[in-house]
Amino acid sequence: MGFFNKVKEGLKKTSDSISQKIEQVVNSFTVIDEDLFEELEMVLVSADISMDTVQAVLTEVRAEIKLKGIKAPADVKSILRQQLILRLKSGKEKREIPEQKTVILVIGVNGVGKTTTIGKLAKNFKRDGKKVLLCAADTFRAAAAEQLSIWATRSGVDIIRREEGADPASVVFDGIAAFKARGADILLVDTAGRLHNKDNLMAELAKISRIVTKELPDAARETILILDATTGQNALTQAQAFEKTAGLTALILTKLDGTAKGGVAISICDRMQLPISHIGVGEGEDDLLPFDEEDFINAILPE
Repeated sequence: MGFFNKVKEGLKKTSDSISQKIEQVVNSFTVIDEDLFEELEMVLVSADISMDTVQAVLTEVRAEIKLKGIKAPADVKSILRQQLILRLKSGKEKREIPEQKTVILVIGVNGVGKTTTIGKLAKNFKRDGKKVLLCAADTFRAAAAEQLSIWATRSGVDIIRREEGADPASVVFDGIAAFKARGADILLVDTAGRLHNKDNLMAELAKISRIVTKELPDAARETILILDATTGQNALTQAQAFEKTAGLTALILTKLDGTAKGGVAISICDRMQLPISHIGVGEGEDDLLPFDEEDFINAILPE
């Protein structure tokens, strides 16, 4: 299956909730009026695009229609598509993993697919010629290290782990020592699988950050939050909470194949001003895909 086809298939449920309904809306009107915009608003909100984002998008669509003197309702769709793409691109520009040594801290609440996503990232990086080391620093979730070890084996990369309940920062310290000794390129750290106590979370991440700064002062650093698309607007709420605490640099949206709520990606980019680096569109090892804004819109709302 081609790359875009995999994206399209993974987003089928979201596409079914948006594309067909928008086609029905624009084809059922003979003039562009407020009733048409109300129908479009209902479709977009039903795909879990937040009301704030929907209203902002439709305001821009109205302005573009007026500027270009568009009269045919069928022509509204292409303008809507472009506005949705712009919202997806409203975040900070995605950063490519640099050639220098890189530490990637991966966080997210339990159940979002964090550890699985780290395993898939490791495989992707290795396929790109990088030497990857995993660090199992989410030590308070039962069996997290065992799960990550399975992915290390699948991906053909090494892992540093300690016993359940160990201090996460001490595991990261061990991971950095191994990272240096083995000449690895990327250290992927599984950590912070909780949100219920922000003070503890912030203290844990701050301690890890200090260790990384001291032991790898010249390394590039990323902090990536994993979000479960099936939770819809709750994913946006989680992102906002973690951003205040953790200083995020990018997001990964998982389980898009299992939901019709994929429109939340548009709200997240619009509200968070953060890039989505990857999306998960299936259970397979190769189903974590680099995020492309235009491919995403082409998949859920074809021309």
